[in-house]
Amino acid sequence: MSRQYQFDPNFTNAVVNATGPKSDARLRKIVASLTRHLHDFCRENLITADDFRKAIELLNWSGRMSDDKRNEGNLLANVLGLEALVDEISHVVADDGATEPTVLGPFWRENAPRRSMGDSIVSGIEAGDFTFMSGRVLDASTGEPVEKAVIDIWETAPNGKYEQQDPYQVDMNLRGLFTTGKDGTYSFYCLRPTTYSIPVDGPAGLLLQLLDRHTMRPAHIHFMIQAPGYKTIITELFDRRDKHVFDDSVFAVRNSLVVDFLPLEDNPKAQFQLQYDFKLAKA
Repeated sequence: MSRQYQFDPNFTNAVVNATGPKSDARLRKIVASLTRHLHDFCRENLITADDFRKAIELLNWSGRMSDDKRNEGNLLANVLGLEALVDEISHVVADDGATEPTVLGPFWRENAPRRSMGDSIVSGIEAGDFTFMSGRVLDASTGEPVEKAVIDIWETAPNGKYEQQDPYQVDMNLRGLFTTGKDGTYSFYCLRPTTYSIPVDGPAGLLLQLLDRHTMRPAHIHFMIQAPGYKTIITELFDRRDKHVFDDSVFAVRNSLVVDFLPLEDNPKAQFQLQYDFKLAKA
């Protein structure tokens, strides 16, 4: 028979009630709920001081690794399914018909180069499945084209590395910003994405190793789409042929985001084509 422990029954309430009356109502509610769940978790699992110090060091390690080129904290949340869950909650609650969101991931960078429609985001890579991608950005309610939508794209090279991970790639390779005109259309050349492992040299990789989980992400291209008067969409498109497409180490795949790269003929710049329309909801 397991031993029953008696802890101070008033401690958690004292922590929650320490919040002052001038605090933001939403913040007060969230922190109170978080505090109660964390305290209950510690009591339920009999978390020791040693357990606590190891957890804090994992978070601190994540912070030390993070910079403007890699967000290890975000990756740690990803492998726990937290960002994917929050994306699902946001999408279900909004119920606005927008393209489904999914994780930002750790390798988004600000100030990607602005490019013209029809440009290529690929530089210095000759061996790869070159793809012509096109489509429209549409209003989720009316179906009308969205003008001045900025599409931010990023993906890995065929070696599974983003440019900031790979000294052999030029800065900002496989990234670009494209702005739609009045017809809402976009087009550019990219690479058919490849499957890859998340980095294993940090706390996220260590946690997966300790949990006996794989580190693979299915082939995907990242997108962030913003337009005046509309909510920003952060999402990914996943290659249906990838064996990890429904076994993603960060649980980011949604059925509506799984796509088919089709053969493209009579285009010397690309062997594949992908057409996809993004839908934005008004802010």
